Amino acid sequence: MRGAALDKKGEQLMEIDISGKTIIADRFVIITGRSKVQTRAIADAIAQKIKEAGMHVGRIEGYADGNWILLDLGNIVVHVFTPEQRAFYNLERLWAEASERQAQSS
Repeated sequence: MRGAALDKKGEQLMEIDISGKTIIADRFVIITGRSKVQTRAIADAIAQKIKEAGMHVGRIEGYADGNWILLDLGNIVVHVFTPEQRAFYNLERLWAEASERQAQSS
């Protein structure tokens, strides 16, 4: 998956371990594409690699708009953002704060 994203010039690839923090998934992968066309190309390349590996791509959301594409791969959720959307939603900060809150309550 990482290789597919980087082959399409995806930037700022980050993985966040969210296991034990939510039932949504075990890991978020966040990637930036410079344009809607690039985010779609990145999402397509990841989906193709997953299928070639014999795995299933669940849902794909946001593809038509292209600003934020979400690929549900089961235990992994991939977010492909344009720079503006990534900065706006700032999932890295959101999940870091969730980790801090969880550590404080333990």
